Amino acid sequence: MVQLIVGKKGKGKTKHLLDKVNSEVQQVPGSIVYLDKSTKHMYELNNKIRLIDVSSYFISDSSEFIGFVSGIISQDHDLQQMYFDSFLKIACLENESIEPVIEKLEKIGEAFGVDFILSVSMDESELPASMKEKIIVSL
Repeated sequence: MVQLIVGKKGKGKTKHLLDKVNSEVQQVPGSIVYLDKSTKHMYELNNKIRLIDVSSYFISDSSEFIGFVSGIISQDHDLQQMYFDSFLKIACLENESIEPVIEKLEKIGEAFGVDFILSVSMDESELPASMKEKIIVSL
């Protein structure tokens, strides 16, 4: 399952994402991974959540990002949730369509039992119609 937290830059998406991940860690029996463009939010995350700074891994396009995510899943058979802050940036999707990548994440999630929660710097009105049902917070 893929869920979206959407809104323009500076609207507070990261705060919603951090609140959600920190409350979920108490209820999810498996592990949780939080992908971000830096380690800036390290101290705001519960210590049971694994933070990965994607900028350290030289990812240059969305295909490499999907491969990176698949690699993380392959190494952690207990993984239940993945949170992506600054999704457009870490997935190299700025000025590109997000639909194919989200569809691929849906397939990966179904195959391996992983939920993805993404913070997307787009207004709800800018999203393709097929993505609107995935929105859990719109700012």
